[in-house]
Amino acid sequence: MTETVERSLTILTGFPADVLAVEARGHVGRSDYEEVLIPAVRDRVKAEGRLKMLYKIGPGFEGFSAGAAWDDAKLGFLHMGDFARIAVVADIDWIRMGVKLMAPLMACPVHVFHLAEIEAAKDWISSNEGPGHGGPEVDVQRKLPLGEDMMPPQP
Repeated sequence: MTETVERSLTILTGFPADVLAVEARGHVGRSDYEEVLIPAVRDRVKAEGRLKMLYKIGPGFEGFSAGAAWDDAKLGFLHMGDFARIAVVADIDWIRMGVKLMAPLMACPVHVFHLAEIEAAKDWISSNEGPGHGGPEVDVQRKLPLGEDMMPPQP
């Protein structure tokens, strides 16, 4: 007899190949990240290069475990250059505020949508329009100036 494991993260279908869409419900734990989301991100990056991610906090969402929160932060930093854009769809204020606070650290456009705006979120994440169309965004070239670039010219 095989045991069916109910997951709190579900990969959503019906999106372009470069879009990874996921929905969170219930209590999201570390195993949800390690067995669902992290492998999906790794596989999608390998297949597509850069990916667009839609993360929907669905009805019945109860929260994240500390391990899931750590894996989420680690995933974002380890794959920072792999995201082309991120859409977060949620009505929970602390999640919306947290995403808005962290958006300037991301090297891609990040937009926060309400659940009622799911179709707009799907349209935005599936599009290829340039920066300037959405929420908190940062123009990052992922390049730190070299020390000699900061030195005054020598006479």
